[in-house]
Amino acid sequence: MSVPPRSPRARHGAPRRPRWGLRLATAVAVLVLVVSGAGHTVVHGIERRLGRTDPFAGLRDRPRAGLGTTLLVVGTDGRDAITEEERVRYRLGGAPCHCTDTVMLVHLSEARDRVTVVGLPRDSYAVLPEHKDPSGAVRPAHPQKLNAAYAEGGPRLTVRTVEALTGVHVDHYLEVDFTGFMRTVDLLGGVRVCTAQPLRDAWSGLDLPAGTSTLNGGRALQYVRSRHLGSGSDLERMQRQQRFVAALLQRVTDSGVLLDPPLFHELAVTVLGSVRADRDLDGGQLVELGGAARNLTPATSEFTSVPVSVADFPVPGVGSTVRWDGPGAERIFRALRADRPLAVRPQRASHDGKAGPPQPPQPPGFVEVPPGRIRVQVVDGSGRAGLGGTAGAALRATGFSLTGAPAAAPAPLPRTEVAFDPRWDRSARTLAAALPGAVLRPVTGQGPVMRVTLGADFAGVHPVRAVERQRQTDDRAGVLTGDRAVCPGS
Repeated sequence: MSVPPRSPRARHGAPRRPRWGLRLATAVAVLVLVVSGAGHTVVHGIERRLGRTDPFAGLRDRPRAGLGTTLLVVGTDGRDAITEEERVRYRLGGAPCHCTDTVMLVHLSEARDRVTVVGLPRDSYAVLPEHKDPSGAVRPAHPQKLNAAYAEGGPRLTVRTVEALTGVHVDHYLEVDFTGFMRTVDLLGGVRVCTAQPLRDAWSGLDLPAGTSTLNGGRALQYVRSRHLGSGSDLERMQRQQRFVAALLQRVTDSGVLLDPPLFHELAVTVLGSVRADRDLDGGQLVELGGAARNLTPATSEFTSVPVSVADFPVPGVGSTVRWDGPGAERIFRALRADRPLAVRPQRASHDGKAGPPQPPQPPGFVEVPPGRIRVQVVDGSGRAGLGGTAGAALRATGFSLTGAPAAAPAPLPRTEVAFDPRWDRSARTLAAALPGAVLRPVTGQGPVMRVTLGADFAGVHPVRAVERQRQTDDRAGVLTGDRAVCPGS
């Protein structure tokens, strides 16, 4: 089997090769598993497997600590546990550099009901503070790329540099390599992703059809590493990686692993075998944070990266660096310091069960085929007068094209159903996403028109939009919440 040569590894001044989404996926799995609270016995066993480092010793003049808990997560390139057969199958040739090619801040809110992940480009322009290098020689402050902080001064200098850049107090430090990534996905039984178009990348070996796919560990690794899809832009790759993280988070929370101590322990041991943490993140801290992740869902997870003003800013002796958009970056870090969400979130009902303040419109679901390309015939079998017209108007408002006035069903129907020709199954999935709970019924030869028969259970139309439109919205906003990234019906 021929394996394409790997592109040159990113060094100082060399071409960038960001993989922050891969580390992000592993890091989020680590965070969910570490802080999800499975009792003292399990947590104590897990704690003993964590590698340790001391990145905060001797640090002075640090930013003031705020509400919530902020972790600095860095990714390294270890892959010692991957087999030779896996190296060939999933195009993982080459030796690991054990360098940091991922830096991110992960903020868990004080109320433990939200997680915000902010990616910091590895080539970000930074001024490294004065420090001692590994030989003990004192180096004065000097400009460099952000990832060089680890090479020059390890975790301690990395923490100092990130705090100086962001003004955010780092509470804990996690260092992750991707050797446990594939095993984690496999133990979860795979992770489901959606794509509007086929994805093929000869460099990584990725080959996915359009629609929904469940990825095992190896294919998931290809999915988050692929660099030659679409325009090949970092933005496209990061959005794809963020969507995978949202799907991974949902898989962890929906799989029941958090309520199954033996499986939880096996999965946590797999993940934590590739993690190093600060000394203060002990069993007591884990138990204190425990239970928090049980409240986390894709809807309460936020993903963004620092906005960039200059993507290719040359620095003599350093090479090409990334200059941040100062005001845009400060808005993000101000929100972290104040423990505020980056994205607008719907308000919840009050604790007494009464309705709270007016709710904003329900966020549209992610689908493959735009509603405007789908023709729908409405048949009313609900037994409720006028419901056919109401449902038809709601479908039309969501963007679907209706074929005439609603007809009456010959007999009442208990459940809403969507009859469709199997040749138009992707359109049927879009329509089903707009009608939660509807039954899909394939009818060979029906043609391109979808037939919706309203049942007694009909409860309304959920707004949907195609992945292309969703991606454009995310590009402008810069913040992606997990519930807008997972597959419909997940």
